Amino acid sequence: MALYDAVSQLILGIEDVSLERRERDTSSGFTRVTTVISLSGGGETGKGEDVTYETEDHDALHEAGPPDLAGSYTIAEFSEHVGDLDLFPEGPGREDFRNYRRWGFESAALDLALRQAGTDLASALGRSYDPVRFVASTRLGDPPTFDRVERFLENDPDLEFKLDPTSDWTDELIERLAETGAVRILDLKGQYEGTEVDQAPDPDLYGRVVEGFPEAVIEDPALTDETRPVFEGHEDRVSWDAPIHGLGNVEGLPWEPSWLNVKPSRFGSIESLFETVEFCAERGITMYGGGQMELDVGRGQIQALAALFHPDTPNDVAPSAYNDPEVADDLPTSPLSPPEAPEGFRR
Repeated sequence: MALYDAVSQLILGIEDVSLERRERDTSSGFTRVTTVISLSGGGETGKGEDVTYETEDHDALHEAGPPDLAGSYTIAEFSEHVGDLDLFPEGPGREDFRNYRRWGFESAALDLALRQAGTDLASALGRSYDPVRFVASTRLGDPPTFDRVERFLENDPDLEFKLDPTSDWTDELIERLAETGAVRILDLKGQYEGTEVDQAPDPDLYGRVVEGFPEAVIEDPALTDETRPVFEGHEDRVSWDAPIHGLGNVEGLPWEPSWLNVKPSRFGSIESLFETVEFCAERGITMYGGGQMELDVGRGQIQALAALFHPDTPNDVAPSAYNDPEVADDLPTSPLSPPEAPEGFRR
């Protein structure tokens, strides 16, 4: 793995670990809480962000305090060490949160190692940061309306979207959204279980979406005897997100995908992420970045990865202000400019 080999032997020295809570209301109707993880040593600080969704899991971590990670490691050694730790004092609210928290620590370690080496991720990989195309990912309310999309387009007529269809989308709403020509990805949320955004398999909705948006990528359908026929002949438009936690999940999909949503936090480790990125590049699978409503450094990190590996695809890495309840007048527009003086693993 050329990508991981380029960073796995970077050395980091940790003297202190600290945690900071972040909190922000969102357009999805809940208060988002994350934890910024800081690893310090040698006059440098590396940062990552734990994007676990349950507030109680963050509260338990802050109450217990950070793990003792003092010492000198290579990135590979740190990854192995963190992978052996139980980072949830009271057990995670969901099992996949273990990867989310591990990614927070590993991304902080990578940031610190790069800073202590006096370099940045692009330089370490022999690549460059390119301008990043992004889409606005948003839900349309309950009941769903065109209002939020309209407000975004008033600010930026060229903005593109990733939307979450639900069974109460009307034909009229689908037609109006399609008329914008701006919908690039439709996330059916069919692979989610036990979350507030679950969308049950609905062959009627799936059919109306596939037909109503003939050029859009369709993400995470639930494939059942009733819904599978909807995608016959449209397999090259289907993308996957929630089931993907490593290369084994990609290889185990119903068919080799043409598209993949690559969310770093789902992979947990740098090695697993880079292994999957290389596999997709070799097989011609189009990747686009995805986020978890990061509130701090984690957002810049997913933008940095998009800038390195797939800058021209419909990346779901818009600046955090796009997730605010109210649509501001001065939102950054796509594409995002590359950093002028990059350091470590941050944008």
